Amino acid sequence: MTASIDPAAIADALGIHRPTPEQAEVIAGPTEPTLVLAGAGAGKTETMAARVVWLVANGYARPGEILGLTFTRKAAQQLSRRIRRRLDALARSALCSGPGADPAIAEAIRTEDPQISTYHAFAGTLLGTYGLLVPVEPDSRLLTPTAAFQLAHDVVSRWESPLTTASNPGTVTRDVLALAGQLSDHLVTTDDLRSHPDLITTLIATLPPGPRQKATPTAWLGRTAEIQGHREELADLVDAVATRMRAETALDHASQMALAATVARDHPQVGLAERRAFRVVLLDEYQDTGHSQRVLLSSLFGAGADPAPAVTAVGDPMQSIYGWRGASASNLDRFREDFPLQGGRPSHLRELTTSWRNPPEVLALANRITAPLRDRPGSVPVPELRARHGAAPGDLRVALLDTAEDEREWLADTLADRYRAAEQSGRVPTAAVLVRRNGDSAAIAEALEARGLPVEIIGVGGLLDVPEVADVVALLTVVARPGAGPALLRLLSGSRFALGAADLAALARRASRLSLRRTATATGPVSDPRELDALLDALARGEETDSAGLADALADPGPEDQYSPAGAQRISELAAIISGLRVRASAPPARLVAAAEQSLGLDAEVRLRQRAGGGEAREQLDALQEVAAGFRPERGTGLDAFLAYLDLARSIDGGLARGEVASTPGRVQILTVHSAKGLEWEIVAVPHLAEGVFPSGQPPQTSVRTATQLPEQLRGDRETEDNPGGVPVPRLDGVTDRKLLEEALGKHIKRVERRSLDEDRRLFYVAVTRAEQTLLLSGSHWLGSATTPKGRSEFLGDVLDACGGEPPLGVIDHLVVTPSPTNPATSGTVEATWPRAAAPDRLAVARAVRAAAPVDPESQAPPESGPAR
Repeated sequence: MTASIDPAAIADALGIHRPTPEQAEVIAGPTEPTLVLAGAGAGKTETMAARVVWLVANGYARPGEILGLTFTRKAAQQLSRRIRRRLDALARSALCSGPGADPAIAEAIRTEDPQISTYHAFAGTLLGTYGLLVPVEPDSRLLTPTAAFQLAHDVVSRWESPLTTASNPGTVTRDVLALAGQLSDHLVTTDDLRSHPDLITTLIATLPPGPRQKATPTAWLGRTAEIQGHREELADLVDAVATRMRAETALDHASQMALAATVARDHPQVGLAERRAFRVVLLDEYQDTGHSQRVLLSSLFGAGADPAPAVTAVGDPMQSIYGWRGASASNLDRFREDFPLQGGRPSHLRELTTSWRNPPEVLALANRITAPLRDRPGSVPVPELRARHGAAPGDLRVALLDTAEDEREWLADTLADRYRAAEQSGRVPTAAVLVRRNGDSAAIAEALEARGLPVEIIGVGGLLDVPEVADVVALLTVVARPGAGPALLRLLSGSRFALGAADLAALARRASRLSLRRTATATGPVSDPRELDALLDALARGEETDSAGLADALADPGPEDQYSPAGAQRISELAAIISGLRVRASAPPARLVAAAEQSLGLDAEVRLRQRAGGGEAREQLDALQEVAAGFRPERGTGLDAFLAYLDLARSIDGGLARGEVASTPGRVQILTVHSAKGLEWEIVAVPHLAEGVFPSGQPPQTSVRTATQLPEQLRGDRETEDNPGGVPVPRLDGVTDRKLLEEALGKHIKRVERRSLDEDRRLFYVAVTRAEQTLLLSGSHWLGSATTPKGRSEFLGDVLDACGGEPPLGVIDHLVVTPSPTNPATSGTVEATWPRAAAPDRLAVARAVRAAAPVDPESQAPPESGPAR
């Protein structure tokens, strides 16, 4: 059928801005497979929503026939809400209710919803419907990374065959899961792996030595051969873990996607049914898909399928930054052949090149950064980004300094100037510092706080390290484990109960009395901070079988006159909360998490903090609630099993994944560049553009040197004639001796290193395109206690060249070309003011502590606890 309503008319009817010509071409494009290259900030979400509305308004599809897939639940929710709002507006508009309108369209909008979900959720739904074809049980339990580790660790610990790999069961477990993930990602079985000719090991064993080489292989080649053998041992354990998962009707995320891809690939009737159900398919962030996802999607909706759905894939090759977790950068290059038009022609190609986020200077720099990545053989041509019409000029500043401390001081001063200027203009600014390494966050935060700026470190630690989540876990820990002194001390001294130092000392003395072990401090107030520290430390370490601890003192605090009135009340309140929760300790963990959160008043706290511009709302508490709701104990029951699961998650899963990150006004957020993808801030700083830091300079992951890596010849995204941008494969043709073999393997590793550098370059592009107005870029020669200067990275060199050219893109604030001959941090006496001036919020805390301490230690007057929240 021919469209009768164009995108501009729909926008007018809905009361929204008309699309640009580029956007209109995507919105009203052919109902055939189309690849859309959408640069950073180019409005892809709005364009996808408008595409759905156009298709529905013109009768190409009903809302229920539309499938949209993306990577995160937050992105899925945002896209779903936007589409729903636009469709509802369409149903109310004259286009659906005026003369000549088709009433069936409005009725369909009212009664049907598009299916918008994550790629993994879609794979799970597919297995739930067709899983018996594999076969896999439709109701298989999906394991979290921590639960998968528990299961695999149990298998490894029971393994009876000898292993030449690492003897530590934890290390072996991690290696087994890593190799299993690689096998799943590339749809390779362990039988495929075992039957693959181990050419490297064969050549090491059979080739003659090269000129001036010993008769035996070099240590490097010997280690390489060992690595190939270790992989075979791990494959046996992978099989054992898979057998255990099947016995327990369980799957991990990688095997879930692999099984869904296998169903789609091997059973054409599945694709036929899905194509009949969905006439329109939207694939978001396609550059982040892996090989198994590519096979799943192309088997269902591509490969010249009939009927052919209107598949629209949206992606940006320059934002492909997740190769380290399975994404295949070449998938976007292969889309047009994977989803061909009728007759086998490549699918349509459209572009969104206007950035609605970045100023011209930032875009010019972004284009310069990615220039080496454009127009490579076999890659889809990527256009440069351009600024929107009337975009205001940006503020680009760059500095190369001698030491990392100098760099942090410059960053903090410059960012504070911009932040204060925004505040003085009546705006609450958004600001972020994007780091390559989490370890750099604390020192940067200290420099910013010293200038009175509010700071939030997002990247360090996981969900369990978020303050409100840590409070909930601490309360549940005390409920289940009365001897958990550190958890109880966190609650007592935290913002909810805010017991003063003197009240804490009184409670500690009560614990000493209850244990019948009076100490020298048990008869009077504690005025020496060192004495208080020692007393609390002894109690927080836990209780011996014959002694009492803080928990006993909390349950039996003794006479109230030993405490301040506020302190006595709060001790009683916390004791009642703990007692009430212990009565319900057998309830499911999700209920206990909700009860603990309510008891501590955390919901109100985080909402107030969010309204004040001081952080997120409920995202992290909701994430903990979701973990608790999905918890299925491998061993043990109840709350203690849940807490043991959280303890394990701290060590093997980074403290669990946090809820979705959001840019928050009123503070400077510090996070990694990977975490910043999809977000934007008015002020963005990217520090430590030094050699070996950004780009990272980490050794590349290759099967030659890592047993957990699949041999490149077995990867689905390997380099071939049809996929020249794929993962490099060792080139061993013409190798006639061991010296030539070493050289060939060394060249292979160098090619993988260059590929890793490309990903770091794309990561730098992601970092700079987060800036809406101000972009601060910096580096330094000397970092930490290094004995040699790192020097500027090639990325910072690109920036300096751009800012020093004609016309300059930005301002070079400092340019220290020659580093100090030795590291200033280690080559002399370091002078500093002590005590260091505290940041305002830390000063307020210190004043509160002082207010809680006795005014006159000799008076023995009971002190007042500070204000609680």
